[in-house]
Amino acid sequence: MENITDIATTLTVELEVPDPEAAAATYEAAFGLGDRLGFRAEQGPSSGFRGFMLSLVVSQPSTVDSLIGTALEAGFTTLDPAKKSLWGYGGIVQAPDGTIWKISCSKKKDVAPFTRDIDTVVLLLGVEDVKASKRFYVDHGLTVAKSFGGKYAEFACPGSPITLAMYPRKAAAKEAGISPEGTGSHRLVITGTTGTFTDPDGFVWQATA
Repeated sequence: MENITDIATTLTVELEVPDPEAAAATYEAAFGLGDRLGFRAEQGPSSGFRGFMLSLVVSQPSTVDSLIGTALEAGFTTLDPAKKSLWGYGGIVQAPDGTIWKISCSKKKDVAPFTRDIDTVVLLLGVEDVKASKRFYVDHGLTVAKSFGGKYAEFACPGSPITLAMYPRKAAAKEAGISPEGTGSHRLVITGTTGTFTDPDGFVWQATA
């Protein structure tokens, strides 16, 4: 079994999009993620909710507003406008390729000078059974960092550009304000030293070359 540090260090995400070069330019204009996100040509049909969100965790509301603003300028659309909530401040947007993005912070007001720094990029998988999917990933060598029964699980990813987490598919769709129904490809490929497999919810993992 691989060491979790090795797995985490090589954990990367690629979105399947119609035009990888155009998508890369759009996302760079929106978020400035650099090499933290990859792209490849789309494979297979896809409709409805793709079963995942990508989340940008930042330090304060002005950063949320700035990133959402440049995303909208780059052609994203609003699914849930940025606003205060019980847990902080954030909003949800959808990219031209259909990927859903959550931009949020734990604070409700600014406490420091403005910056566009992104603290964490999180891949949030919407799964049918969190406990079963968590067991599956543990069996494939990942280590659970946080777990709240069947509601949420997060995996240890030290040194990785992407943090991996999961919660119920219906909850993910509800948060995004869309129907949980969806068919076909997730339009997402995860790469790591865990090997090549497809998880119980159809998410595809490929071994690091």
